[in-house]
Amino acid sequence: MAEIDDQRKRDTRTSSIGRCIASCISVFLTQFTLALIPRFLYTSPLLIQLALSALVLVVVLGLGGRCRRVLGVSASAPAFVVLSIIYIWAIYVTVVREAIPLFRDILFHGEVAMLIIGFCSDRFHADDRAYNYSIFKRDPGRVTPGPSLSSELCEGSISEVSETISLMGRVRYCRSCEAYIKGFDHHCPAFGNCIGQNNYLLFMALLAGFLITESSFVACSSKFASKSSILYQTGLESSIAADLVIGGLLFSLLQLLWQGIFFMWHIYCICFNIRTDEWINWKKYPEFQHQVKSEQGQSSTSLTFRNPYDKGILGNIRDFLS
Repeated sequence: MAEIDDQRKRDTRTSSIGRCIASCISVFLTQFTLALIPRFLYTSPLLIQLALSALVLVVVLGLGGRCRRVLGVSASAPAFVVLSIIYIWAIYVTVVREAIPLFRDILFHGEVAMLIIGFCSDRFHADDRAYNYSIFKRDPGRVTPGPSLSSELCEGSISEVSETISLMGRVRYCRSCEAYIKGFDHHCPAFGNCIGQNNYLLFMALLAGFLITESSFVACSSKFASKSSILYQTGLESSIAADLVIGGLLFSLLQLLWQGIFFMWHIYCICFNIRTDEWINWKKYPEFQHQVKSEQGQSSTSLTFRNPYDKGILGNIRDFLS
């Protein structure tokens, strides 16, 4: 039995190493391809370069899927996120930093450090209890319902499901994790974890940290580009380092675009005490359904959405922070 466990650990370790190597290759392939855009399309408007950058990311994702099917090894999304941040930080330290004032330089390093801590901080012990603040490992709020509750959640009638959910407190099922999560919002591939009651606040803090850090890199790399006049150089005149900076700038702008929209959506969800899964699948959850009778003379009824958890914006924000 011990030999079987050791073999499983070795297989898991080997698989993790393979996924990290695949992620590292994906990051460098992505950033190298993005760096080619300003080198060969330096006269194109920024919007054109951003559109091409988005196309590059889609192509890389598609190639990653093919490599997974052909080679049996897939990149790890959490590793890709961490390595991308490290890559941007390395470009800043080796190239951009020379044009940045001391205070802004210290601020950017602090932002990157806080992100890395949020990613990789391990558990600590206090009051005889263990706490894990890593977004990758922190329990989002898993519950273990008994067989009767599981069958009611999956196969029960509307009344049975409604009663069960009210007793369990907004417990939803995540198909990716195959687990029941309290306060389930969505499964986040970038973090490799569900977002639920126990890590929603950490998720929002990290998302805000991403936006702040990427905004800082955009501001710093723009200042560097302005000082070094690389925006006015032709493809042959610009250096590889300058192309890497502009490639990182394009990458950060794309991240800011979709993450900004994503962040505003979650601000809306917090203010109105609704989860993403509940908003999309509200017809599956009886407590969000309100039956409206049709006009007189007709026996049909229609379903409309209602939010029984809405306590007003201030009350909802207090619930989120608590």
